[in-house]
Amino acid sequence: MLLPAGLRQRDQTKKSPTGPLDRDALLQYLEQQALEVKERDDLVPFTGEKKGKPYIQPKREIPAQEQITLEPELEEALANATDAEMCDIAAILGMYTLMSNKQYYDAICSGEICNTEGISSVVQPDKYKPVPDEPPNPTNIEEILKSVRNNDKELEEVNLNNIQDIPIPMLTELCEAMKTNTYVRSFSLVATRSGDPIANAVADMLRENRSLQSLNIESNFISSTGLMAVLKAVRENATLTELRVDNQRQWPGDAVEMEMATVLEQCPSIVRFGYHFTQQGPRARAAQAMTRNNELRRQQKKR
Repeated sequence: MLLPAGLRQRDQTKKSPTGPLDRDALLQYLEQQALEVKERDDLVPFTGEKKGKPYIQPKREIPAQEQITLEPELEEALANATDAEMCDIAAILGMYTLMSNKQYYDAICSGEICNTEGISSVVQPDKYKPVPDEPPNPTNIEEILKSVRNNDKELEEVNLNNIQDIPIPMLTELCEAMKTNTYVRSFSLVATRSGDPIANAVADMLRENRSLQSLNIESNFISSTGLMAVLKAVRENATLTELRVDNQRQWPGDAVEMEMATVLEQCPSIVRFGYHFTQQGPRARAAQAMTRNNELRRQQKKR
């Protein structure tokens, strides 16, 4: 593959070389040769003559029983109506195929003429306002870690969502510091590229922490092994009320979904759980367990 084309096989030409390659001269010669070639004659020469008659659609006469006669005032109003007014009339009469859904519901729900472009605007797409991107998370991880270690009573929420360049050792240290913290109520690690090492650290934290109420580890790279470790640790935690583990990089599997349903049945403290079940059995068990847990919470508040 590295040899030039002329060295890949023996030279089989009998002509002597005419000189070095001149690309411009070669292109000029090819263009001149192409111009000198005579064009092929058409089998049927084009004369521009039009044959046949143009199609004229016949006019359909409306039968007498189908003709509608309106009052002179209505005839005059319809004759002088603008396209926007005709569009709103079509919406009121239920002719929704003549307009988009937005134009139809705007004309039905409001008492004024909303569509100022008329029926011809149907072919135009609806204009939506662009949604700006969310600003980056301004949380300073080092300050958060320091506050968690010092058990700062003013820090009740740790939100590290969408920070994707957090070193694994720093997240592990944060989970280690959360074991002895008594003021943080919410801990969120959404879209931080966390994997099984972080899941194991979170599981160890849940076994010792007795103040955390909400844990969110959605949209990460945690496998079924890491999720199983977190679920087993939730059984040993009696203060956690909200757990969200959905949208991982890979589907955890049937065994993990069954474990989720079992954990919800055995942990009445959990009243909010974030996960989209793919199997009917665990989904039904989880729904029944969540209904029971919320009912128990409601009865406890009454007391």
